[in-house]
Amino acid sequence: MTSHTPTRTAVVTGAGRGIGAGVAKRLASDGFAVAVLDVDEVACRQVVGEIETTGGRGTAVGVDVTDEAAVHSAVERIADELGGPTVLVNNAGIIRDNLLFKMTAEEWDAVLNVHLRGAFLMTRAVQGYMTAAGWGRIVNLSSTSALGNRGQANYSAAKAGVQGFTKTLALEMGKFGVTANAIAPGFIETDMTMATADRLGYSFADFKAAIVKDIPVGRGGLAADIAHAVSFFASQGAGFISGQVLYVAGGPQA
Repeated sequence: MTSHTPTRTAVVTGAGRGIGAGVAKRLASDGFAVAVLDVDEVACRQVVGEIETTGGRGTAVGVDVTDEAAVHSAVERIADELGGPTVLVNNAGIIRDNLLFKMTAEEWDAVLNVHLRGAFLMTRAVQGYMTAAGWGRIVNLSSTSALGNRGQANYSAAKAGVQGFTKTLALEMGKFGVTANAIAPGFIETDMTMATADRLGYSFADFKAAIVKDIPVGRGGLAADIAHAVSFFASQGAGFISGQVLYVAGGPQA
């Protein structure tokens, strides 16, 4: 292991598929033992299987990140099986898109709970291991939607909230050797963006083409693009970077 101090454990939420799975596999290739968390434990096991096939070490944990007791139990189990976690990637998220006048309170609450309550509960549960170790990396997934996006009042509010949460963590935890940063992806080709295309009544190919024409680098993002950014923030060498929001979107964002 060259870029990280040895024997570190990373936790990635929402890692059963998409960006989270890509991040989990990348961190495993970086030398971390990786806890793969998702509400879908079967999907987690598949990701762990891929990690183990390539010589990595991981464990699959089915957990609802909005459930306080379940989060506490999951983190204790991870510490027992892999060692105290010192890297946390808060990636778990859902969408319940709707225009404001049609959005239900349930759609609002569901999105805010997974993104914000989930990130809070997970971070609170792992921070003790980080402060005890005198080293930690927290990476929270925001989005370009934090800047505003039609039909996503709930998601935009949640993702903007993630940025404020991240900056406060950086202030509170820096003296313990813990950094906190956020990554704000733009258009990434995942099941979630495919679902968005379907909701809007477009084929994914047409939906992607309409978006990519406005992306300066001329392509859509991939889970690997986000995983690469997480790998950087989780590295030993990124210890003087904290409280930042990195837009991984193929071009500048306001």
